Amino acid sequence: MARRRSPRGYLFVLPALLFYVTFAILPALHTAYLSLFDWDGITLATFVGLGNYLEVLTDPDLRAAVVHALVLVVFFSWIPIVLGMLMVGLLARHRQRGMTAFRVLYFLPQIVPLVAVGITWRWMYGEDGVVNQVLRFVGLDAVTRAWLGDFDAALIAVGLVGTWAMSGLCMMLFLSGVQKVDTNLYEAARLDGAGPVREFVTVTLPALRGEVAVAMTVTTVAALASFDIVYVTTNGGPADRTTVPGLLVYRLAFTESEVGLAAALATVLAALILVVVFAITRLSRSE
Repeated sequence: MARRRSPRGYLFVLPALLFYVTFAILPALHTAYLSLFDWDGITLATFVGLGNYLEVLTDPDLRAAVVHALVLVVFFSWIPIVLGMLMVGLLARHRQRGMTAFRVLYFLPQIVPLVAVGITWRWMYGEDGVVNQVLRFVGLDAVTRAWLGDFDAALIAVGLVGTWAMSGLCMMLFLSGVQKVDTNLYEAARLDGAGPVREFVTVTLPALRGEVAVAMTVTTVAALASFDIVYVTTNGGPADRTTVPGLLVYRLAFTESEVGLAAALATVLAALILVVVFAITRLSRSE
């Protein structure tokens, strides 16, 4: 006989649900509602239907911002995950002393405010910054430049800041996940003649499937919704080469008084993030 669920259980989640609905769901729905209007934030709004969404999809500047965010996904998500995998591959075969210290060092970029990270890297990317000094020291004077002011290098330079900030999170996640792997599995793999690469593919990688999905979700969302690092380092320049949707939403809403268009862009960005997260979740669960 099926056990009847007690409705009292729902009372325990009710406070959190009310908080979530009040401060997350309702503002999101209100943003979607505003996206249907042409509104400057002060005067009466004019209903334009899907006009703002049509402008988001056809305006080359808005589409370029989305492309920039997708490029940042490579630097914020893919490269940190690969670096984390390499580190785990080097450390997973044998239990190492000082793993706690490793995790603390790797996680340090995550506890530094992104504004401070952006300011620090802006100095490092300057004409006389650390990056150019190192390049001159090794004889690569021809490569030096004002990285954040270069039309071709600015987006890559901003992306590498994200790589530095997100690599610690990925490494910490993977190192924590590999601690739960039974060392007998590695010994069994070695008895079967497995080398380091085969051990990683057959033992370590399957065990880290959940951690990889979490890392990919968090870092991809950070890339698509990036604002802090871009605003502090380049503010979208030079010539909008590093403009991202998050920065455009801020500009449209608070400096250009196009609240409806900003709401439409924010809604499209949120939908894109939901689609990406859904795809990652489905792929991580599939066999």
